Amino acid sequence: MVEDVAKLASIAKGSVYNYFKSKEELYFSIMKMRMEKLTVSLKEKIKSELNSIDSLHSFVIHLYMFMMKYQSFFLMYRKESLKAEHELCAELIEMEKDLQNILSAIICSGKDKEQFRNIDEGFAVELILGSIYGAVHRGIENNFSEEVIESEREIIFDFILNGLSSTNNKNMLPLKDKTIVITRSVDQSEESGEKFKRLGADVIPFPTLEIIPPDSWQQFDEIITSSEKIDFLIFTSAHSVKMFLKRCEELSVHFNFDKVVVVSIGNKTAAACHKNKIPVQIIPKDFSSKGVIDELNKYDLKDKLIFIPRSAIGREELPNGLAYLGAKIKTAAVYNTALPSKEKIMAHLEKLEVDKPDLFIFTSPSTFENFIKILNIEDPGSYFNGYDIAAIGQTTKSAIEEKGVKVNILPKEFTIDGLERAIIKYYSAI
Repeated sequence: MVEDVAKLASIAKGSVYNYFKSKEELYFSIMKMRMEKLTVSLKEKIKSELNSIDSLHSFVIHLYMFMMKYQSFFLMYRKESLKAEHELCAELIEMEKDLQNILSAIICSGKDKEQFRNIDEGFAVELILGSIYGAVHRGIENNFSEEVIESEREIIFDFILNGLSSTNNKNMLPLKDKTIVITRSVDQSEESGEKFKRLGADVIPFPTLEIIPPDSWQQFDEIITSSEKIDFLIFTSAHSVKMFLKRCEELSVHFNFDKVVVVSIGNKTAAACHKNKIPVQIIPKDFSSKGVIDELNKYDLKDKLIFIPRSAIGREELPNGLAYLGAKIKTAAVYNTALPSKEKIMAHLEKLEVDKPDLFIFTSPSTFENFIKILNIEDPGSYFNGYDIAAIGQTTKSAIEEKGVKVNILPKEFTIDGLERAIIKYYSAI
């Protein structure tokens, strides 16, 4: 009853009626608010994707996860949109059309680029949404754990993608028949590999780094517990975000992010910040030290304190460049890198011995250097002769070429997404 709503909201019953004419209007307003949030977030995610396959992946995964998160809303929404008895259902039906239009646009784009088969998009939209909603019902009824939900969402996407695609279509799977070795940290290798698997590649995720705490927290602890005001805080990676927060928690320090300008290098780092409710004010267009320096050059940095929590083997280009602009720089190691244990790489080593790769991807100088150490490669030039090599950025490229290895692929944007574009372009031209 309205009295119950008012009581729980700690307002007078009459105040509720200032905003809603009836409890039915309130009920439908809640669903409308959720649907608006869903469509806005979907559009935001999809606009940054590179192709129709990635856009479809974002749509399917986000819609499924959203509905699994707000299960009560999902059950209410499906009940009312299917019955469509109340006059206020018309707005819900219109918002459902917005969802359908987003998905229809993805399918049309995929058809135009010959990534998807020639299928009636209206028919495909109904089947896809029906599949996702059916999967959500299944998850709710079976009370799936978070682990099962994460596995289920990829199965749903594969099911939908296989229904839209033709595996013989080169445009659909531009990396079909290519075997790619991707080197990253233990927790990143599998995640990065999924992107290339969706493009048809056989991926060997090869972890060459394990993220561990620094040898000493002393420098970080002194900075973070000092009364000196920090003006700018620069996160250089998602790892730095994670370890920064972990150490603050261990110290029982509540860092007030609202009183600093937070700079994030890269979208992945920004996503890690947003996930942990850290407001990000600056994301440089160029995800590099030079990009950060160029962006902060727009500010008056004279006597401003900039804190950079980073890797123990962080390079000096960024702090030196910002110091040149007049800023006061403090850096501290919040993580270090080590070779992964033999148990964590044994299966990957065996796969590397069996499958002949076409391409090696190196995502930092450390991933390249550690790969050489793990395999005891004495002559990198000879070992990599005949293979294609991709480097995520200029620094990584230089480190590789110093060892006499030719780099064939260097993206314009120094990210995994940028690498994806560059690799597709490289193999399309062959």
